[in-house]
Amino acid sequence: MAPRLGSGDASGFKFLLFLVAIYALIAVLVHSILHMRFITPLEIDAPLDRFSEARAVEHVRVLAKDIDSRQEGSPGLREAARYITAQLEMVKERAGPNFRVEIEETVVNGTFNMLFLGYSIALGYRNHTNIVMRISSVDSQDSDPSVLLNGHFDSPLGSPGAGDCGSCVASMLEIARLIVDSGWVPPQPVIFLFNGAEELFLLGSHGFMKTHKWRETIGAFINVEASGTGGPDLVCQSGPSSWPSQVYAQSAVYPMAHSAAQDVFPVVPGDTDFRIFSEDYGDIPGLDIIFLLGGYFYHTSFDTVERLLPGSIQARGENLFSILKAFTNSSTLQNTLERHSNVSTAKQHEDGRAVFFDYLTWFMIYYSRKVAMVLHPIPIGIFLAMPFFSQKQNPGLLPWFATFSNFVKGMLFHAAGVFLAIVIPVIFSIVRLLFASRAMNWFAHPYLAYLMFIPCSLVGLLIPRFVWSSFPLTQETSVVKSLKEALSDEARFWGAFGLYATITVAYLYAGLSGGFLTFSLSVSMLLGWISYCLAVKLFGRQSLWSTLVYMLPILPCLAYSVYFGAFLVQFLVEKMGMMGALPPPYGYFVPDIVVAAVIGVVTSWSVGPLIPICGHWLARSSILQVLLHLSVLGLSLSSQFFPYSTGAPKRVVFQHTFLTADANHVVESSYDFSVVDSNSLLFLFKHAPEVAKELHISSELSFETAKSSHRETWMGLFPVSFLFSRSLKFPARSDGILKQYGQFPHLSTYKPHTVFGEESRRIYLELSLGSLEEVWVAVLNITGPLSSWSFAGNTLPATETSDGGPPSYICRLSGASPENWTFWLEANSSEDLRVEVAVVDQYMVDEAKKLKGLFPEWVDVVAYSGFLSSYIF
Repeated sequence: MAPRLGSGDASGFKFLLFLVAIYALIAVLVHSILHMRFITPLEIDAPLDRFSEARAVEHVRVLAKDIDSRQEGSPGLREAARYITAQLEMVKERAGPNFRVEIEETVVNGTFNMLFLGYSIALGYRNHTNIVMRISSVDSQDSDPSVLLNGHFDSPLGSPGAGDCGSCVASMLEIARLIVDSGWVPPQPVIFLFNGAEELFLLGSHGFMKTHKWRETIGAFINVEASGTGGPDLVCQSGPSSWPSQVYAQSAVYPMAHSAAQDVFPVVPGDTDFRIFSEDYGDIPGLDIIFLLGGYFYHTSFDTVERLLPGSIQARGENLFSILKAFTNSSTLQNTLERHSNVSTAKQHEDGRAVFFDYLTWFMIYYSRKVAMVLHPIPIGIFLAMPFFSQKQNPGLLPWFATFSNFVKGMLFHAAGVFLAIVIPVIFSIVRLLFASRAMNWFAHPYLAYLMFIPCSLVGLLIPRFVWSSFPLTQETSVVKSLKEALSDEARFWGAFGLYATITVAYLYAGLSGGFLTFSLSVSMLLGWISYCLAVKLFGRQSLWSTLVYMLPILPCLAYSVYFGAFLVQFLVEKMGMMGALPPPYGYFVPDIVVAAVIGVVTSWSVGPLIPICGHWLARSSILQVLLHLSVLGLSLSSQFFPYSTGAPKRVVFQHTFLTADANHVVESSYDFSVVDSNSLLFLFKHAPEVAKELHISSELSFETAKSSHRETWMGLFPVSFLFSRSLKFPARSDGILKQYGQFPHLSTYKPHTVFGEESRRIYLELSLGSLEEVWVAVLNITGPLSSWSFAGNTLPATETSDGGPPSYICRLSGASPENWTFWLEANSSEDLRVEVAVVDQYMVDEAKKLKGLFPEWVDVVAYSGFLSSYIF
């Protein structure tokens, strides 16, 4: 016979179901917003004075489908440049007499040092193509301040690049057409920069900023990027002043921006052209606007036109056109000379990071850092003052201290709930992996992560409320029973309020911009508490109506919390497939732990504000048991799901490695494999039997018995190679490459070295890429007594070390040319200089292509040929 529920338990379950219904409705709304369901894309026959996603998608189709590839070294990159130039020429022909349209195709060369992914590196480049168009009024001057719109048309290795960044180029082409066809003559010039070498570490934008004649006229810029195939076109960075974010807040048609993104962006592996314009080679005010969802397909062969999220380009285009209008009409727009001379004007906007965020893309809230310095401390001030107001009938320091002690107890209990809401899901994730054969089961099925971790996170939130009665308040011994519940409600509420107020102030004084979320929670909770106190007088403290009245003012803020949290979780889940494979044994657990912890955080800020009052209905042993059972059920179900699919592929790096001794001799050939998530190569080969068979891999394969592929093998991908762990090497034949190429990359001296003093010497070297046809990049790894070189203005970057090896200086070279690379190295002692050369070529022999084709459809393989050689001078 089933146990009967008490009336309190029954009411608790009814309230729980009510909350589930409320949050389900919010989730449906948030899902439609994140997947752009509220945007209606305009068709190809839309009026010419409107931005049309369909017209933009046709450009993407040409760039990502009709053109074979757009990687550096491939013929498709040159074909893409011709297509873009042709489209711009058509725009120029359509322009009326009031327009002045200038188009230039420039070739950029240069060399510089930079810090990328936390590693120091030197970059040398040549013959990269930038396409620049300037649209202005017919009477504009060359020195007029302008607005730059930047996007890149090259794509990464192995990817068609529909999202990254064919969608960016297509949006820019459609906006250029729209400016002309709508008849809007920009009051200040608009410059379109289609740069052809972003994927090679921001080279195209660097070349523009170092050499182009219009660089000094730029008063503001918008960098459009894609880390996925659509979704919210988020403002991820803004600066260096607060003016760009203010312009965006006032003009965006579909605002999608969180100032908190600037707090977390440095943690994400990767970078954009924003740093070149705004930080490294200019102090230009600008925006970094990025597609962030659809990250499953970012830098993969699945980044196709079909994967673009409908509505995303439409929203981006309408936003960009409106923001361009706002920038060009702004009196703050100044060229470089004006910015440097008008110091007082610049200081008006240099008040630190502004606080801004969109509310469900419906509208934008923006306020300056100065305003934040006034607003954000208010909740903590209220928290400290409330003990005085609550003891008006019994004034004095002692009653204030007693009440404040109760508030602090409430804060500690709520903080404990938040802590447990994070820790319990983490523990569940670890326990599951101890008995599971694979990690990241939620990767292709994000809803599994919610099912696994939200119920147990709620348990963590409710446990302190459940044990609250075991810790009496300071005044409880001296008051009648009827007041104890009021004191408890007051202590729990103000404790939670104080926690969020404290976090808000901590964010503020840490110089971060994400405190708006806890500030909003504090304000909405205060409104809810006022409503609740009034409702108690009408309905009583134990009435469900009083609880509902408390919830009503908080619901809009909770809806935003779910929106912000769902976006964060979805972005994180998608990026877990490329965040890197950490060494065992702990690396296997990291992705699940991170996702569990983040869902715990999101649950705590999305539900936590309700717990002080609503916890009365939920903190019951029967409800906690049901929530735990749901978590166990989710964990059990997750083991039945495979982590990957064609909609969420596993990333594999496949390098056909050739170790060469001179220009035409291969010493060794191998197939090298690596992965960039926590499911290792052993997992991959177990579920890719045809590949295992071709490589003659037995079922007893282990990392102890297999031949490891050392990190120097992957030098051609430096520093991305530091995301790899436990790579494996298998023997391969070399006769195919000997038939294809007559000469391989090799390094030699081209004139006698020069001696300075007793031990210093300068060595003159020439790097030939042999007869390779599709070189993506060449990397030099130099060890020894290097004191100077001809790269980067004769400035050496910081040294890097790998696996306990000697300090190295790394230089990446890119750009096709019939001429060899020539450079010099200077040594300050007679010790040997060792130079290791790694060249990445996109051509693959037939045997390697066949092997790549044997991988299952849920695997994305980035495959190329790598040529390694070593020299001592």
